[in-house]
Amino acid sequence: MNPATYETLVLPSGLRLAVASLPQSECAALSIHVPAGSRDDPAEKAGLAHFVEHMVFKGTPRRDARAISLEMEDVGGSLNAATTEDQITYEARGDAESLELLADITADITWNAIFPTKDVKLERDVIAEEIVMYRESPGDHIGDLISAALWAPHPLGESVSGSEESIARIGKKDLIAFRDRHHFRNDVVVSVAGPFTAHQVADLISKHLPEKLHAYAAVPLDPATLTAPGHLIDERDTDQLQLALAWRTPGRLDPRRHALRMLGMILGESAGSRLFQELREKRGLCYQVACDVNFFDEAGSLEIHAGLSPKGRDEALECIEREIEDIRRNGPQADELARAKRLAASQTKMAMESTGAHGSWAGDCLVQYGRIIHPTEARKIWEAVTAEEIQQAAEQLLRPENRAMAEIRPE
Repeated sequence: MNPATYETLVLPSGLRLAVASLPQSECAALSIHVPAGSRDDPAEKAGLAHFVEHMVFKGTPRRDARAISLEMEDVGGSLNAATTEDQITYEARGDAESLELLADITADITWNAIFPTKDVKLERDVIAEEIVMYRESPGDHIGDLISAALWAPHPLGESVSGSEESIARIGKKDLIAFRDRHHFRNDVVVSVAGPFTAHQVADLISKHLPEKLHAYAAVPLDPATLTAPGHLIDERDTDQLQLALAWRTPGRLDPRRHALRMLGMILGESAGSRLFQELREKRGLCYQVACDVNFFDEAGSLEIHAGLSPKGRDEALECIEREIEDIRRNGPQADELARAKRLAASQTKMAMESTGAHGSWAGDCLVQYGRIIHPTEARKIWEAVTAEEIQQAAEQLLRPENRAMAEIRPE
């Protein structure tokens, strides 16, 4: 994939347009980024944002659900969506010649969905099955459990899909109110990647976008108001222990985020990482261990997940605690920091090998940082991270008293 040229435009409505120009691409990727997710769900209605994401595919005044799918597939395109804690994304992919139709259909479901009453109940049942599926998979459910241990009672501690009880409280009026409140915000971003300039994209898709948007003031999360991280245990009929540890970290605009990114790589994001080598290769305690770093606007988390035999629990905990304490006291070794930087750079290059990846990168950057950060700029920032910065971040943030813990273990 040839390097992209990134451009931004602000349309007359206030909507922001991000464009990744790829002259040699034969494809088009369009995504609409709504900066609201499960953290914006009202009290006792967890899963509302995710429910909205499902329901927009059920029809508009111009298309029923079948027409939405067939019209997209008739030009060889695809349509998808996803909900996270702080964003709903609607994505369309297809040939470059189909860009205007991609925009037409995606914009239609995003801003004109009618939420048919008969489909609300049907989709509620579908989501309930999705919730059960994840809950009955310990490797998936441990993610919800550690979020609850880390963030509850804040909405970040709820499952993105909600619970069977919470989605039962959601009706058509709730879905429409959430859509009208958040999909028409003036901080929504439309992102396009393909063989186009920003002005060409604007000319092709502007007539499909809303003419009026409104300002929205999100309620910020004040970490000082949160209760202390907890320890949650789910006992069930299982032979394996799912173990997760997590610490609260600063948000995506904090300068320490780059050191935390490298810290996560060093701890558990590759086969050469400390925890993989210590827990799996040296001691045979688990098949897989992983470390993830997550960022929201005002806060974030560093999480460690492992699946292992219950009899290895205490030994695994001791190993994890020992490696973290070593980095807190001594920082990373020079060779492992250099390796982490190379891996981070390589992963970014490989991830950007598609037109869709460039479009998602541009849209996510504009939503999260207010500008498009070129991938080469990101790699230069990671390359500049020092061992001292990583040690300081670990010492400040990975304190034992700030740790949340979750376990799914045999009864």
